[in-house]
Amino acid sequence: MHDYQRPPTLYRYGVREDLELALSQGQFILVPASNCLTLSFSQVWDAKLFEQFNADACLIIHNTEEFGERIHRAVQRTLPSWAGIDGAVEYGQRAALGAAFTKTAAEAHEQEWQFAWRAMQANLSLNPVAIRVGNLENFAELRARDTYLA
Repeated sequence: MHDYQRPPTLYRYGVREDLELALSQGQFILVPASNCLTLSFSQVWDAKLFEQFNADACLIIHNTEEFGERIHRAVQRTLPSWAGIDGAVEYGQRAALGAAFTKTAAEAHEQEWQFAWRAMQANLSLNPVAIRVGNLENFAELRARDTYLA
């Protein structure tokens, strides 16, 4: 059994407007991937990720335990017949957590931490779903791309 201890800090690179909604209202969009709905973060602050995700800002989560519990509770309310898990993405080999947590070795620089939910019934649709977890300002911050410190 693996220990899936959340990292101390999570980073979400994106468009400032979207990340401001995430910070003030806790709004996130779960997107379909590998028969799951997923929400991905990076475990690193990396200038290259701003470029890769065409981002002008980064949401930095400092209390990942509180954040993770809020995310899972919000999805449980929105999608009660879905089961969720979060963990590190593995690169270049099949992840113990399955296909949703498996990416190519070429993507390893992303160092992802992913939240994923799978339908407990066969015919539930895989469309993007918006969730809200509440204001995050007491343990998260938004940083502009130009505040990046190598």
